[in-house]
Amino acid sequence: MKKLRKSKWKKLCAAAIAVMIIAAGMRISSSVSEISFFTGSGKSMFSGSDEIPEGNIDLNTLYSPYAVLVDLESGNVLAEQNSTERMYPASLTKIMTALIAIEETEDMEQTTTLPSDIFPSLYEENASLAGFQPGETVTWKDLLYGVMLPSGAECCLTFARQIAGSEGAFVDLMNKKAEELGMNDTHFSNATGLQDKKHYSTVRDIAVLLRYALENETFRQVFTARRYSVPPTAYHSEGFTFYNTMFQAMDNAGISDDDILGGKTGYTEKAGLCLASLAEINDREYILVTAKADGNHYTEPYHVIDAENVYGQIRKKV
Repeated sequence: MKKLRKSKWKKLCAAAIAVMIIAAGMRISSSVSEISFFTGSGKSMFSGSDEIPEGNIDLNTLYSPYAVLVDLESGNVLAEQNSTERMYPASLTKIMTALIAIEETEDMEQTTTLPSDIFPSLYEENASLAGFQPGETVTWKDLLYGVMLPSGAECCLTFARQIAGSEGAFVDLMNKKAEELGMNDTHFSNATGLQDKKHYSTVRDIAVLLRYALENETFRQVFTARRYSVPPTAYHSEGFTFYNTMFQAMDNAGISDDDILGGKTGYTEKAGLCLASLAEINDREYILVTAKADGNHYTEPYHVIDAENVYGQIRKKV
C-alpha cells in the first residue's frame, strides 16, 4: 500500500514539474516577438534565433517615446515602447528612397543632371540639402550618398524624376515596397520626409525596412559610411565631401562608440529627433529605431544619446 502511494506521489510530482516547465517556456517565448520582412509573395524572411540579453533592456530612461530594438539576424524584438504607434518619420523616409533608387538602378556610375526646377520649393521649405547646384551633372552614386549622409532632398527628387518621371510616381513605388515588406502602418506622401499629415510610419515598420535594406550590400556600404567625397564637377572644381549626420552628432557631443556601425538621422519640428542605427556587439548586430525625442539641430543630440544608452545596456548584459 505504501509503495502504491509512493508511486502515485512520484507521478503527481513529475506531472507538476512538467506543467511548470511548459508554463515557463510559454512565458519566455511570449516575451519575444519577431519582426520580419517579406518577399513579394508574402513569405516571411526572418530566420535563426538570437542570444537574448539577460534581463530586460530598459527603454524608460530614453528621451525618445517611440523605440524598438531588434536582433538583426533573427528579427526578434528585444525591447520596444510605443513601437506600433504612428509617428512622423522625417528623414528616416530616405532609407526607403535610397532603397528604391538602388533597386531601380542598374549602373550607379551613370551620370545625370539635377533639374533646376526642383530647387525653389526645397529652398522655400528649408529642406536639408547635400550641396549640389541646379544643373550640376553628377553620378547616381554621388546622389545616393547625398541622400543618406547629408540627407540631401535635391538628391531624392532627382532620383524620383529620373526613375519614375515624377515624385508622385516614385512615391507610388515606395508605398508598393512598403506593402510588400509588411509595413502595414506606413504611408509615404513624398520622397524626402518633409512634414505631411498623410506621411507616417511606426518605429517597428522602419525597423522592418532597415532590416530588409541591410541585406543589400550597396545599401549597407552607404548606411555605414562616415564620409564620401564627390569628384570634381563643373560646379565644384575641387569636389567636396559629405559627412554622415549621425557620426557628426556623435563627434559634436563627444560620444565615441566603435560598436555603432551606421545610422540615419531625421528631424522636423513635429517628428522630433529620430534615428535608425546599426550596432555590432559581441559579434551580433542590432537595429535600434527611435523617434520624437525632444530637441532640434541646435540642442544635445538626444536621439544619439538614446542609442548610446541602449547599446551600452546590451554591452553590460551579453
